[in-house]
Amino acid sequence: MSTSSTAPILPATLATPAPPAVHDSGADTAPGEIVVASCTTLGTTLVIHLTGEIDHYSAAPLRALLYSAADHGCTGLVLDTARVTFCDSGLLAVLDWWPRHGRRLRLANRSRAVQHLLNLSATAGQQPAPAESLTAAGTS
Repeated sequence: MSTSSTAPILPATLATPAPPAVHDSGADTAPGEIVVASCTTLGTTLVIHLTGEIDHYSAAPLRALLYSAADHGCTGLVLDTARVTFCDSGLLAVLDWWPRHGRRLRLANRSRAVQHLLNLSATAGQQPAPAESLTAAGTS
């Protein structure tokens, strides 16, 4: 004689997942979102208008765009940051890479967040090279 059982494989106390433990470090760990609002070329100069937040994670697509532009012969970059609402050292890392090998960089219409980052960088003595390309470029 055989009997069938309809009892669950796991007891009910083990079958229901425990609520996740929440650890609040106090910092916003969500990556920022940067949007390339427009991207055009004028000869060998790339002109990019950015919108949003730039951090280590959201800077990756911008970095890839700049690598591609450099591979295709762009030697100048005008970066309009008027609508950037937040930025951290992720932006500095991207900007530090571009001027290498004789490329030109100009920051136009710097937002308050970008200007604040540049001021902090200059104060800390960790300004990306070449220094004059970031601080001397006026807004237009």
